[in-house]
Amino acid sequence: MSKNENLKKQVYQKLLEHIDEKIVQSKKAIEGIVESRNNETKSSAGDKFETSRAMMQIEQQRNELQLHKALQLQKELLAINIENESNTIEVGSLIITNQGKYFLSIGMGKIQIDTEKIYAISLASPIGKILLGKQKGAKVEFRNQEVIIEDLI
Repeated sequence: MSKNENLKKQVYQKLLEHIDEKIVQSKKAIEGIVESRNNETKSSAGDKFETSRAMMQIEQQRNELQLHKALQLQKELLAINIENESNTIEVGSLIITNQGKYFLSIGMGKIQIDTEKIYAISLASPIGKILLGKQKGAKVEFRNQEVIIEDLI
């Protein structure tokens, strides 16, 4: 296994771990809010009680939305076959360029593996749209700079 093939697997694993962490955090936050809301007793100041419950409800909905997004990202990531070899850039490709390294998967930004910086980008990202379908050796323009695809894993 080449250094870059191993790097691709490490980036993929790090993304999975990051998403799993987000899922756990969201679930814990939701459980805490539900528990707090259920343990809160109605005080004589009824408006204060209702305001507190409404705020907890908003916070619970926000965390449920975050959980939903994390589960969706996890589903998208798990659908990627990182073992697939292709001569053209597709979802799951590790792209080495003169401007940096990109993993076309889900948009999670910079991933640090030892001293390597890899950017997890999605198809919806501007650079992802430009790189999709290109081959090793291709040159594209991104933000007024020439990007040369040096390798494709």
